[in-house]
Amino acid sequence: MFSESNHSYIVNSLSTSEPWRIFRIMAEFVEAIEEMSQIPPGVSVFGSARTRPEDPMYQLAVQLGQLIVRNGYSVITGGGPGIMEAANRGAFEAKGHSVGLCIELPREQTTNAYLTTQLIFRHFFVRKVMFVRYARAFIGVPGGYGTMDELFECLTLIMTRKIRPFPVILLSRQYWGGLLDWMKSVMVKQGMIDPAEFDFIQVVETPEEAMRIILSYYPPES
Repeated sequence: MFSESNHSYIVNSLSTSEPWRIFRIMAEFVEAIEEMSQIPPGVSVFGSARTRPEDPMYQLAVQLGQLIVRNGYSVITGGGPGIMEAANRGAFEAKGHSVGLCIELPREQTTNAYLTTQLIFRHFFVRKVMFVRYARAFIGVPGGYGTMDELFECLTLIMTRKIRPFPVILLSRQYWGGLLDWMKSVMVKQGMIDPAEFDFIQVVETPEEAMRIILSYYPPES
């Protein structure tokens, strides 16, 4: 039975704990910004935590991580297993900056062993800011809800001009093609999105293609 005394307890608990939550969030931002501002501009790589090392896509992500750091960028991932581990592994083995923005989760939260910089977040939204704020490009390798979330987050920020446009690259037409075809045939057809908004999305089959797109967008300084 919910009583008046229970209600008073809940209100009092909220009144004392909620303001302190703001300070915890601020502290999380400050620590992350201080750490991330010390590394070279990055490329954020997203993909499934469930991809196994024997999967060909894992091997492609390792190659991708190697190429990114060899061209002067940091690799930024969620710091977990699967595709995240693969991209970090490539960066680590190429002796570059390998960044893991980890999140506290009840499962799939194991930190991979290939990080030179590791941050652990309590709040998803703080972590998301870091993925975008310190990245020059986004590469989506096949993944699940988290990958989709980050993909559409980046696209939304670009379309609403909250961030400067940067390359949004998807690896594997076989995986992403159905989604993009549906977006064109349904969302564009019904006027939910503009056809020109697809100009920011490019689908590639190899890490080399992805790197060429990034380098064409950011020509090396002479």
